[in-house]
Amino acid sequence: MLYENIGLTIYIFVISGILGAVMGSFINCMAWRIAHKESVLHGRSHCAVCNHPLNALDLIPVFSYLFLKGRCRYCKEKISPRYMLTELFMALSFVLIVARYDVTFEAMRYLAAACLLLGLSLVDLEIYEIPDGFIIAGIIWWIATLPFMNMGIAEQIKSGLLGGICIGGGLLLLSLVFDKIMKKESLGGGDVKLFFMVGLYLGLGVSLLNLIVACILGIVFAFGLKRQKIPFGPAISCATLISLLVGSEIVNWYIGLF
Repeated sequence: MLYENIGLTIYIFVISGILGAVMGSFINCMAWRIAHKESVLHGRSHCAVCNHPLNALDLIPVFSYLFLKGRCRYCKEKISPRYMLTELFMALSFVLIVARYDVTFEAMRYLAAACLLLGLSLVDLEIYEIPDGFIIAGIIWWIATLPFMNMGIAEQIKSGLLGGICIGGGLLLLSLVFDKIMKKESLGGGDVKLFFMVGLYLGLGVSLLNLIVACILGIVFAFGLKRQKIPFGPAISCATLISLLVGSEIVNWYIGLF
């Protein structure tokens, strides 16, 4: 996306980045509450250590963390850098999605999907579980946005179901076989559901690419996190974001080689 007026382009990118940082802050709070069984709808934000309620100056995305030097204003305990990094990540994600899809309903579809992917990834990182609510919300949002896309509704449903069922269903069958052979869980049910959900957005061709990228990122995360148990949700989510941004181009390039 590049308007003739470069000032307008910069303005849209800045607004997109600010909105992304704000949503990153909100989703971080929501994911923490879900992981710790707190109400998402009620109660003020508070320090995770001393439980002191946070005021407006403590909740400015990115800047509050920098001004407070990564510590709680009240108990002086260190704040995880994950909060600021998540806000920056979402700011960048929003800018890239708007740059790729312009100011359109399609961009709105993928911005909301990115928020859901971030939320479930943060929960999965903390408790090794992907709540069904995120999957259901993603499916409902996909259905709700069908009339606003450039592609016809019937074609979207066909493409989405092929992507979701072939990848999600195929992985389910494989995991059941491996579970029986290995006598232990090889792939979590939440991961299979997530592959189905993102397959609706990506279609079959890009979903295959997404699966490959997710596996590669999963290996990278395994080395980086150095945990005995590795959550796969964040790898799938990051791969999905990459697929939304450049997946179609990569698939078309690959097909063009033959």
